[in-house]
Amino acid sequence: MEIELLYQKLQDILKTMGRVVIAFSGGVDSALVLKVARDALGKDNVLAVTALSETTSSQEREDAVRLAETFGIHHLLVETRELDIPEFARNPEDRCYICKKHRFGRLMEAAADFSSQRGASGHDACVADGLNTDDCNDYRPGIRAARELGVRSPLCEAGMSKRDIRLLSKNLGIPTWNKPAFACLATRIPYHSPITAEKLRQTDRAETFLRESGFSGQVRVRHYGDTARIETEADDIPKLAEHEIRTRVTSYFKSLGFIFVTLDLEGYNMGSLNRTVI
Repeated sequence: MEIELLYQKLQDILKTMGRVVIAFSGGVDSALVLKVARDALGKDNVLAVTALSETTSSQEREDAVRLAETFGIHHLLVETRELDIPEFARNPEDRCYICKKHRFGRLMEAAADFSSQRGASGHDACVADGLNTDDCNDYRPGIRAARELGVRSPLCEAGMSKRDIRLLSKNLGIPTWNKPAFACLATRIPYHSPITAEKLRQTDRAETFLRESGFSGQVRVRHYGDTARIETEADDIPKLAEHEIRTRVTSYFKSLGFIFVTLDLEGYNMGSLNRTVI
C-alpha cells in the first residue's frame, strides 16, 4: 500500500478516538503517532505521557521532552518505578508483561484525569501506543498487557511497518525519522538475572559513551554481571576493533565496573536475548 494511503488510514483511525493519551517514549514510532494525532484531533485533545523510570535511557527522556515541546503538545511525566515491583526486578521471561501492565495502568489513570478535566467521562480518552507490525515478529509479552487493558495501537491497525513509519516521518518532517531504535534498558539484562538500578545505570552510561564516540547506528550493551557484550551495526565492528577506539571503550567500561568487555561479531540483533525463549 502506498505511503499516502497508509497516512490517510492512520489519520482516520486516530480521528475515531476523539481524544487520546499517547504512551510517548520520544522514539520514531510514538513520535509519528503524536504528530499525526495532533494534526488529526487538535492539540487540546492529545496528551503525551512519558514514563520516568530507571529502565528508561537518559537520552530517551530528553528526546521526549524536547519533541513534545516542539509539537506543542501537553506532556505529562509520570514516575513508574518498576524496580519497586519484586516480580519485575526478579527478571522473569514475562517481565515486559509485568512492566507494561503497570505502566499502562498509570496511563489509564492519566486518561481518566485528562477526560475529566475536559468535562468528559473518565473513560472517554483512548490510550494508544507506538506498536508497529514488525514488533509482532519478536517476543513481546507486553502486547498482551496492552490488549488486556484496551490500549490501542494505531500504527498496527493501519498496517504500518518500521520502514513505513520512517518514510512517512521523513515526508512529514519529523526529526526522529532516522533515529536508531531504543528499548527499555531492562532488555540488556539476561532473563533471571536480577534487574538493579546499578546495572541499568552502567548500561545507560556505556551505551551513551559509544554513541558519543561516533557509533550513531544501533548500539546495545548486554549486561552479564562482570561482562559487557557490545552489539553494533555490522559495518561498525571494524571501527570498534581499532586499537585507539578499543582501548578507550575498554578503559571506560572498566571504570563503570565491568571486568570483561566483549564484542559480538554477529552485530546488532533486535531482542537478541529473546533467543532463549522463542
